[in-house]
Amino acid sequence: MYNTRMQDIIRQLLAELGENPSREGLRDTPKRVEKALRFLTSGYNADVDSVLNNALFTVDYNEMVIVKDIDFYSLCEHHLLPFFGKCHIAYIPQGRVIGLSKIPRLVEVFARRLQIQERMTSQIANTVLEKINPLGVAVVMEATHLCMAMRGVEKQNSFAITSAMLGVFHDDARTRSEFLELIRRPELASRGAHQSLAEIACVAD
Repeated sequence: MYNTRMQDIIRQLLAELGENPSREGLRDTPKRVEKALRFLTSGYNADVDSVLNNALFTVDYNEMVIVKDIDFYSLCEHHLLPFFGKCHIAYIPQGRVIGLSKIPRLVEVFARRLQIQERMTSQIANTVLEKINPLGVAVVMEATHLCMAMRGVEKQNSFAITSAMLGVFHDDARTRSEFLELIRRPELASRGAHQSLAEIACVAD
């Protein structure tokens, strides 16, 4: 269902930018932009339990589980510009696991919102911790921020890395190092256990 009020606002924005929203190329742009924004922020309406769909299983397994190189796309809440990259998630189960196919969907729930990378990293880690109570959870996110590449400092080749280390990943350096080696980021192991491992690209200016 389309929202004519949102489309009117987008049409006004085009006019404020000096464009003619009635010209052929822009005539349907308000509708398209609204549809795109609805999709890119659909995570607000997503329910984590529905996404997981009871894919939580009791198992006799207590070694590290890793799902790496999960592609994600999100919108920076400061500039409404995209940031995108890879997410790597690990946990050490304590009797329960999450169905592997559900982990990328969990990332989507939080990526499809207006976000900052640090918060999204924590939200994913804390949700895994809450749902299966593992011995520990680790999340590393690597992203290119268009708000940095296209504006501001215009550093096209830089990217931001954030991490959240909970439980044994926070407390035990060997466990943390094993995870970072397995996702081929060993240089991060000595930087400590908590969140921001690199300067975040997007600043609210």
